Amino acid sequence: MTIDSGPGNAPGLLLRAAGAVIWRGDPGDPEVALVHRPRYDDWTFPKGKVKPGEHVVAAALREVAEETGIAVRLGRPLTPVHYLKGPRLKRVDYWVARPILDGTGSGGGFEPGDEVDDIVWLPLREAARRLTYEWDPGLLREMTSAPLITTPFVLLRHATAGTRAEWHQEDSLRPLDSNGRHQAEIIADALTGFLPLSLVSSPTMRCVQTLQPYARRHELEIHLDDLLLEECYDRARTLDRVLNLFDTGTPAVVCGHGKVLPDLIGGLAERRQGGNVNDTELAKGAFAVLHRSGGSIVSVERHTAAGR
Repeated sequence: MTIDSGPGNAPGLLLRAAGAVIWRGDPGDPEVALVHRPRYDDWTFPKGKVKPGEHVVAAALREVAEETGIAVRLGRPLTPVHYLKGPRLKRVDYWVARPILDGTGSGGGFEPGDEVDDIVWLPLREAARRLTYEWDPGLLREMTSAPLITTPFVLLRHATAGTRAEWHQEDSLRPLDSNGRHQAEIIADALTGFLPLSLVSSPTMRCVQTLQPYARRHELEIHLDDLLLEECYDRARTLDRVLNLFDTGTPAVVCGHGKVLPDLIGGLAERRQGGNVNDTELAKGAFAVLHRSGGSIVSVERHTAAGR
């Protein structure tokens, strides 16, 4: 699945919104959170508009927190919902999500307001009956069609860093340009949705700088691996190194280069999914999230580059 995480809403374009189907309890018999909006007198999943320039993943986190008081960790993406909002087409991106039980994830932070005045946790059948819109029960069916508990594995291409021709020192020292630094902050917002704990990077300056905003926010160390360098890349050895990290089951992000990452994405899909990914290319600042369950990839999402 590919999620377009380009610029936010603009006049005359597709309206963008994002949210989550939040679940808790037994994965075999979960409860999900529904919110009531007094303006429409409807029951639905928490969601809201993507702000201009905001990453769609960050929008989902923000809207869920604003409407429910719940901080969540995102899992698999669900099929986006499309419908008309007046004369414009609206797209809502959803993820399966779990509360982060850190004092806010229990729902204790909910405060009724003008936009949302009630939140309820319901079993799936009861939730399907309570939902107002005909497309929402389909999200419940899709949510339970694959494992609810997954671990994210992110492959990230470094943000923009000018051109090699304009850089007259050693290429490994080429830093992010102003747009790249902006991209790195947006990437940090998006990675927070998946909360990777292990950060691995090519030693080049541009790769390390792409991960630094996220690492600083979450007080994590960036581990450098020479096998991710373009000049040191060896398909078999590098893939084995990345597979070892994948198989630990730790939420992780690997930041590398455009000549290396397509092979790694394709190799991971072949070895841990038993198939091929249609498009393995990543633009600068773009990333793919491979959702893992039981040692296998059960879902893949791709996000295009962010930037001004």
